[in-house]
Amino acid sequence: MTFDTKAIPDGSGVTVTESVDDDETVVELSVEGIQANRTFGAHVHTEPCGNTPDASGPHYQNVKDPNPPSTDPQFANPRNEVWLDFTTNGRGDGDSSSTVQWRFRAGEARSVVIHEHATETAPGHAGMAGARLACVNVPFR
Repeated sequence: MTFDTKAIPDGSGVTVTESVDDDETVVELSVEGIQANRTFGAHVHTEPCGNTPDASGPHYQNVKDPNPPSTDPQFANPRNEVWLDFTTNGRGDGDSSSTVQWRFRAGEARSVVIHEHATETAPGHAGMAGARLACVNVPFR
């Protein structure tokens, strides 16, 4: 699903892979043909993509913030969520990976969302990365 065709034009591509080993998960993201020379945020979300940007729900968290929406760095951080921020090259290609020391709970991680800018880390803004530009459903284990 693409919500901003200037940043994520028709014909662009995205690949997401997941590798699990005991209590470790590696998620890799690769994009092709999106807006060149730009930094994007990207995260694993709890719901599948839908007709609206918000349909994919919040970020997946290993330890859920009891006070959503989560902007507390104690919960919204790259050790508790899967952050896949990346910068594209001149052709609009980019990639990133994230390794976390836990596994997804069955059925609770359903998509990856590409966001407007790099993920923020300050209290009150932690985990925020701007508008949701595109979403891809992923069958996480």
